[in-house]
Order: sequence, then structure tokens, then C-alpha cells
Amino acid sequence: MPLIRRILIGLALAALLGPPLGLIAFRVLPPPVTPLMLIRLVEGHGIAKTWVPLVDISPHLRAAVIAAEDNLFCTHNGFDIASLQDALADWQEDRRTRGASTISMQTAKNLFLWPGRDLIRKGAEAYVTVWLELLWPKPRIAEVYLNVAEWGPGLYGAEAAARTHFGKAAADLTRREAALLAAVLPNPLRWSPAKPTAYIANRASTLQRRMTQLGPALLACIGAEP
Repeated sequence: MPLIRRILIGLALAALLGPPLGLIAFRVLPPPVTPLMLIRLVEGHGIAKTWVPLVDISPHLRAAVIAAEDNLFCTHNGFDIASLQDALADWQEDRRTRGASTISMQTAKNLFLWPGRDLIRKGAEAYVTVWLELLWPKPRIAEVYLNVAEWGPGLYGAEAAARTHFGKAAADLTRREAALLAAVLPNPLRWSPAKPTAYIANRASTLQRRMTQLGPALLACIGAEP
């Protein structure tokens, strides 16, 4: 077999088998670093992060993130089909594509992939998301997402974000502080939860109202009952 062919087959197998094998390991082990962390490091940011178990993250923050990012998290299988159909329609009409990524998809991206919206990256994200939902329970997905999400320049995870922005542990966040943290997730390099713009303050108020509407059944899967 020609060397190039063997190399290509090896790369293909690594691309196919790498994510599920990694997910098996990360089901019990904290991911040491993510591609985004390394990209930001090269860009000149540091890496500040402290892993904490889900029980040590305020239920307010768990609820706020669901309200902000994916209010169907506890019931879908990784994909919000209606939102994906809307995003596809926007793309076909050459309109600005609305967000359609679930927390599961964002976790898959954060663990293994690079930022971007190209079709190859989105396809890889979908592939990893399928394995993520097969191999992990919902609480583990939420736990990892909340520990690797970007919350400022070089700032990752709920514990580091809570201590940097509010001077307290993630377990002690109030409902308002949790809503402010969730409000900046779309662009944490631009917005600060500790010094919110009028837009972020208003969005946080909206999220606080949504948090009360989620209902205990929806939140029970990650122990975030009000």
C-alpha cells in the first residue's frame, strides 16, 4: 500500500475514532485543555480555569445558561431540529443565520474543534454531537460545558468566571449574577458581566424571567430546580 494512502487512511481513522475515544475518557476525566484555549493562548491571552463538579456550580447559573443558550437541553437528543431548519432557510435566502447550536453542540465544538461556521466544521460538530449524546448523560454534558465555556479573555469555566467577575465561588452566585454571566456567553471578549452595558443588563433581566418559566421538570436533569 502506498505510503500516502496509508497516511490518509490513518488520518481518516483518527478523525472518526478520535472523538468517541476522547469522549469515553472525558466522561470521567476533566478535559485538560480545549482547542479554543490554545488558540486564545497564541493570541496572547492566558488560561485561567478551575474545574469544579456540577454540584459546586450554582443552580441559578445552570438555569440561566439553559434559558440563554438551549431551553430544550433536557429533552432533545443533541439537536434543535426546528432551529436548524430556520438557520438553513436563512442560509438559503442569504440572510444572517440565527443561532441554532444546542449546549450539546457547543460542548462538542469546545472539546475537539475550532471556531468557525464553515460546512466542514459544522459537519464535524454534528458528528461529535451524536457521539456525545450517546456516551454522556445530560448532567455530564452540562458539567463539562460550564467548566470549559469562555467567559472573558483567557477565562474559562464557571468557577474562574465567578471569582474573577464577582469575587466569589461559582456555588455562591446569585440569580442576578448568574443571569449576567449567561448574558455575555455569545461574545465574552466584548462584554463583561461585572460591568454590563445597558444591552447586557436588559438581556440579564429577560433571562431572569425565563429562568422562572423553565419549570422543575425541565431542570431536574441537571439538578437546577428553582
